[in-house]
Amino acid sequence: MNRLLSAVLVCGVCALATLPARAQQSRCADCHFARPDAPGQSHLLEWDRSPHGRANIGCERCHGGNATTFEPLLAHRDMLPFGASASPVRPENLPTTCGRCHAGPFVAFQASRHDDLLRSGDRNGPTCTTCHGETAGRVLSAKALESRCASCHGPGEVAPRAERARHARELYDGIALLREQLKLAQTFIRRIDDKTRRAQLEMAYRQAEVPLIQAIEAGHKFVYDELRERSDVARARTEALLKQLANPTIRR
Repeated sequence: MNRLLSAVLVCGVCALATLPARAQQSRCADCHFARPDAPGQSHLLEWDRSPHGRANIGCERCHGGNATTFEPLLAHRDMLPFGASASPVRPENLPTTCGRCHAGPFVAFQASRHDDLLRSGDRNGPTCTTCHGETAGRVLSAKALESRCASCHGPGEVAPRAERARHARELYDGIALLREQLKLAQTFIRRIDDKTRRAQLEMAYRQAEVPLIQAIEAGHKFVYDELRERSDVARARTEALLKQLANPTIRR
């Protein structure tokens, strides 16, 4: 009994010892939530509901500052105002800031005409927040993407190729359908008891998923011919996978 009690006490002490380190991870948000008069409340609330907030990706990862203290001067030390040329949240710097975690989309975006516009100082050049929001990390629906593209590539033709927005919506509608089909296929694959057959189907699933990921990366380059070609490959492989699931006698 004494040994058991000692073990419980040791575990309790260890757990308490880890609390300060965990609490330090989100002190920026804690302090700003505690002060309704602090600037950027809507920005903060959006972060709190976002994948970034759920993953405890704190404010300092994008804005800089010291997230380990509640003392205002220390917390905001070395932070740059939005308008500063080196600010990590300035529009032309955002791809680099986001790319620290989202390397694939960042590399693809660097190959795009949009990145060229952004770096040239053209305010019509979109950046990460144009499509994904400031902190929400959202993935636009095909309809919302069409509207966003049409703000430049629309009837007013601020940018050339007014049909671009409609074509983008058609392509992303197809990607959304493929994602749903693969999600459904994965659900059924996990229920298969036969380990050999499940392994074969898991491989077929990955083979269908790869060109879909490549299509999405091509979308960050805004190279829609490549997006369409990769989507077609993903569609063919997904259809073959679904046929295998529907008919167990089919083998690749």
